[in-house]
Amino acid sequence: MSVDEFSVINEDSGERLDRLLSLRYEAYTRSYLQSLIKDGSVSVNGESAKPGQKLSEGDRVCIAFPPVRELNVKPENIPLDILYEDEDLIIVNKPKGMVVHPAAGHYSGTLVNALLYHCKDSLSGINGVLRPGIVHRIDRDTTGSLIVCKNDQAHQAVAAQLKEHSINRKYRAIVHGRMEEDGTVHASIGRHPQRRKEMAVNVPGGKDAITHYHVLETYSQFTYIECQLETGRTHQIRVHMKSIGHPVLGDAVYGPSRCPFPGLQGQTLHAMTIGLVHPGTGEYLEVEAPLPEYFQRLLESLRKT
Repeated sequence: MSVDEFSVINEDSGERLDRLLSLRYEAYTRSYLQSLIKDGSVSVNGESAKPGQKLSEGDRVCIAFPPVRELNVKPENIPLDILYEDEDLIIVNKPKGMVVHPAAGHYSGTLVNALLYHCKDSLSGINGVLRPGIVHRIDRDTTGSLIVCKNDQAHQAVAAQLKEHSINRKYRAIVHGRMEEDGTVHASIGRHPQRRKEMAVNVPGGKDAITHYHVLETYSQFTYIECQLETGRTHQIRVHMKSIGHPVLGDAVYGPSRCPFPGLQGQTLHAMTIGLVHPGTGEYLEVEAPLPEYFQRLLESLRKT
């Protein structure tokens, strides 16, 4: 068990305990930190606390991280498209339809199941028992580059870069409508007040989010773009593109209810490029995931229109 303590500073006064912990310990999920609070592993001024407890300047917060429990998720011999691997990191090209980590309804066939088979015991344990090595994620139907950490030191270093928004992340997407110019969407993102499984822009409690987009090709009713993230909020590109009237093609959540291409599974969104400072060497490392075949075929079809 490891214990960490800190005092609340003035600028964090009035913040919820669970939110402040999620901002301070970005390597952990907010739900995991909430569970630690409910289990009594977090105290404020020596007393038990609640997730929604408001903090004041000078409050002393103590959090005890329990040792990683034995993982009950089974390794599975699932092929991995490995873009880069060494003793600290493995960067994979995640296919469409693969869930990153186990959750309700998805305890097998996930990226974690495949990683446990490939990496054996060489995965960081920082993010809890169901997410070994996982320092960030992409949606089930989004394809492309994903960093996985093999040890806690690498995990902490990559998590720090994610927190500082210094990791270079470029996505490719096909969106509805014709876009003639490059641009930037700067709008905060938070949980939708009514539809809790969705995110929305400019809602109370939302986090700052910035997406730059560059027009690559324009067709009669669609546009092929590259998006560069300054921040990495949940569903960021999908929500931002919807907010400017250009939802991602195939997005059943944020786009039109009827997809113009029957058989298209989920959004046409691909995490193509990822670049970071290597946690071991200190040198810049950049990896590119080629466009999946379905994406290339769709582009070829659009170019004929």
